[in-house]
Amino acid sequence: MTDNADLAAAERYFGAIRAALDGLEVFLNNQDSPLYKHDLVAQTVSEYLQRLDSSFECWRNRLGFAERFRISKAESGFPVFQNVLELENDKKDASVRLAAIPPADALRGEMADFILRNREFPRDLQRSMAERVYLEVVEKGEIFSPFLLPTTIRVSVNPKTMRPFYVVHWGAFDGASNLPLIYMAIIEDSSEDMVETLVAEGKLNSKVRIPLPVGGLLNPDLARRFDDFAAKNSAYSLSPITIATALDQDFPELHPKQLRRLVLGPFYTAGITEHNQKVADVLERVRKPEDAWLLTWTLQEVFSKAEKPGKRGLWSSEPSREEFHINTDDLEAARQGVSHYEQHALVPHEAYQALYASGEAAGIFKGFQTHILSNGQVISGI
Repeated sequence: MTDNADLAAAERYFGAIRAALDGLEVFLNNQDSPLYKHDLVAQTVSEYLQRLDSSFECWRNRLGFAERFRISKAESGFPVFQNVLELENDKKDASVRLAAIPPADALRGEMADFILRNREFPRDLQRSMAERVYLEVVEKGEIFSPFLLPTTIRVSVNPKTMRPFYVVHWGAFDGASNLPLIYMAIIEDSSEDMVETLVAEGKLNSKVRIPLPVGGLLNPDLARRFDDFAAKNSAYSLSPITIATALDQDFPELHPKQLRRLVLGPFYTAGITEHNQKVADVLERVRKPEDAWLLTWTLQEVFSKAEKPGKRGLWSSEPSREEFHINTDDLEAARQGVSHYEQHALVPHEAYQALYASGEAAGIFKGFQTHILSNGQVISGI
């Protein structure tokens, strides 16, 4: 997409993705949503959606002064990774660039004077204003970066093992697939120092105050290594079982009991994306362009079914290891390397009607839990 080639298409795309993200936010807060029962999951996903929404606001503003904006039209339907990198780089020097641009009020005054004097629109001043608005949002830093560091959001104690466990999340925008990824893990910690500090009489030590959320893994001795691990092991090409197994092997003191990954996308927009011709053909028939989209996502989960005890001997020892469950009865679950997975699709009511009327709905939504956005509400179980 470029300014010169198709500004109308760009505006349609941004309007559609904003509607889709808003609709997903509604779904997360819907009592019928499977994530609603797990409020911590819904809350975490919402935080990343807000970051993604801020990123799209930045990209939309950037069109006012930058030459082009590219999306992965034939695959994910999301912006290509280069846009994410540019946003991250602009965040680093946003304050310096803002200092070189006149304040917004001054720019507005100059624009008004220019129009009165020259009887034409001040395009250069408009570009400066767009860049200022863009940089002001970027400077806040609440964007979806290529990698978002882990955060500990809950701490408790497993009464069976007498170990503390952490709920940790992190995010990544995969550069190969151009897909936003959100990770959540439940990890027990058998480090002697952490057990002694956090566990008292089989419960969380009430004398220890933990100001949640905590940046990084709660264990300070492992936090930096865990950040590095997450950064190197968050690619979409790695299956959840591969990531969980690597975590289990790389950290003898940590015991991953559950790993969830939410893969957001693909996203389909009429007249823009090209990754499913059937969907594209039907969405083209939707009367309102703002309703001509379809958002899909996949929730993957791998969990430990047992822990193989470690061995200690005079000459050698083996740490305990998790035995992860893979649902081999489900070929798709086995292919994805997960214990369980769910595929979801969110679609505006008018677009769903068009898909249904075309006779393609059953085939397109096969294997998906379908959710219809209508008048600000989400209807599930269709």
